[in-house]
Amino acid sequence: METVRIAVPGDEERLLAFLEAHPDTTLFMQSNLAGGGIEDRGERLQASFACAFDGETIVGVAAHCWNGMLLVEAPVAREAVVRAACEASGRAVTGFAGSAPEVEAARAILGLQDAPTTLGSREVLYRLALDALRVPAALASGAVRARRAEESDLAALRPLGADYQIEAISAQPGPALVANVEASLRSGLERRTVWLAEVDGVPVAMSRFNATTPSAVQVGGVYTPPALRSRGYAACVVAQSLLDAREDGASRSILFTAEENLPAQRCYERLGYETIGFYGIVLFREGHTVV
Repeated sequence: METVRIAVPGDEERLLAFLEAHPDTTLFMQSNLAGGGIEDRGERLQASFACAFDGETIVGVAAHCWNGMLLVEAPVAREAVVRAACEASGRAVTGFAGSAPEVEAARAILGLQDAPTTLGSREVLYRLALDALRVPAALASGAVRARRAEESDLAALRPLGADYQIEAISAQPGPALVANVEASLRSGLERRTVWLAEVDGVPVAMSRFNATTPSAVQVGGVYTPPALRSRGYAACVVAQSLLDAREDGASRSILFTAEENLPAQRCYERLGYETIGFYGIVLFREGHTVV
């Protein structure tokens, strides 16, 4: 019989061992654990990690994050860890992320199957060994220049970031979106996880890492303005980010994109990404208190 409790200092090694045993679906948790630590004070990147233990070994985890997102990887004791994480954090649930079956099950556990969403997506999950990356000819030739973004690029990045959120997650234009994009970009620039592609000095695409570990990077926030699509710019900016990650010591990459987004799938497959399963992302229109 598994026991369930909230992770505390001293549990880091056990928790990381479990997450690393599920490397393709737990990068958000791994990255947050590294950046925010194991204690939850409600600060950015922190979470209440509810863990199921079989003896001294962790066998299931749910993490209720500072932003209300519930991350789940629980082959056993799923209901217990989901409820324990929400109870410990005391926060409203704003969404879910994890493998598609985990997300579907957790949503049902909390009775939120019919709660209105801004995004409820089953996504194709991809993996790439970085030594198998296929570099686009336009990037290799210099026709498209891509590079890590710097603070001086904020003016160019802001509209791209805002348009991405409006298109990808149905964010509403306005001051709240502007503030959210600004904060997110500044955080990404500080962590050196934002890339920009340019042609003749004009920004044409952006890409980000939304989770990182010493050995892996998770690509997200890839955006090309509609008028500039189908020219290979997204592939170039993603490829450059992966080249830089490889130089920094990473060996693999994960990303996910909506099942219906066939152009994005073709883009990633041309870079060498291979399908390994399905991921789930749910964002609610408003937070839901479940305890």
